[in-house]
Amino acid sequence: MAFDNLKTALGLGKDKEIVDIEDESYDTDEETLAKGAGSNNKVVLISPRAFSESQTVADQLKKRNAVIVSLKKVTNDQARRIVDFLSGTLYAIGGDMQQLGSGIYLCTPKNIDVDGRIAEDSEKKKNTIEDELDF
Repeated sequence: MAFDNLKTALGLGKDKEIVDIEDESYDTDEETLAKGAGSNNKVVLISPRAFSESQTVADQLKKRNAVIVSLKKVTNDQARRIVDFLSGTLYAIGGDMQQLGSGIYLCTPKNIDVDGRIAEDSEKKKNTIEDELDF
């Protein structure tokens, strides 16, 4: 009965139903929304020099752009903080992060699928396997 009163208060009649719609629009930038979110996706390359620049990466992800981040210009502590921050951002928007190489990461929002993975250097794998089998 209370649900019927709520439906009436919301202006929903008996012939109308409430439908849950997942909101995939996490970009609040008016210009991007005017164009249509996801209509002009691109890959952005960013090489931050400090932790404070990690928000730039997050802003690109919110615009549904894929971002390749190179952490070669920051210290190990800053790199760890940036990866942690981006991991949280990606979790919030349903995205993914893959390591492409030493200090290089591919960050993708929910609307971009990535097929495959980059394998470790064959020399590194060979050494690891030989070390494991060495008695």
